[in-house]
Amino acid sequence: MRMNRGRLIVFSAPSGCGKGTMLAEILKDERFYCSISATTRKPREGEADGVNYYFLEKEDFVQRIDRNEFLEHACYCGNYYGTLVSEVESKLDAGVNVILEIEVQGAMKIKELRPDALFVFIAPPSVGELRRRLNKRGTETQEVIDKRVAQAAEELKYMEKYDYIIVNDALEDAVNDFFTVIRAESLKTSAQAEFIEEVIKNA
Repeated sequence: MRMNRGRLIVFSAPSGCGKGTMLAEILKDERFYCSISATTRKPREGEADGVNYYFLEKEDFVQRIDRNEFLEHACYCGNYYGTLVSEVESKLDAGVNVILEIEVQGAMKIKELRPDALFVFIAPPSVGELRRRLNKRGTETQEVIDKRVAQAAEELKYMEKYDYIIVNDALEDAVNDFFTVIRAESLKTSAQAEFIEEVIKNA
């Protein structure tokens, strides 16, 4: 029986929900890979090509758009960002589950193109708790925190468009919930077509 193809997983959360910490735990499992985006912005100190981003010249990026080489792309503050189809498909073909860490607008674009993807939203226990966490960081002004909370409130309106909602109250529980979701998805009838065919053929 051939190797099962990996699953494309879209992973979204408002700022302050602990998405990065969750991903760090999830990616300890070699079955998962977080896709690296391409961008036209210049590398910051300490960033490396192929590690943090694929750094492309603007002309190259635009040509790739014309050749439909991006699963999704957007322009922010004069720089392009996008997810390369080749980056995703090579991993999926190798049986690795590919996680796209992406904001809700990008996720909705992917939902139109790849309805087969699994959409997971990481939510805070409450907006009040989200504000408390942002304040606890002590790295941003109150004005910035207010903007982040307002943005989070808008993003939370998209929750119902996702397949699963995981509340990140306690990190270990949230990570366990993620793996429970993946396990449940693998047991779906639709995910076991080859097994069904094999069993029936040899019955």
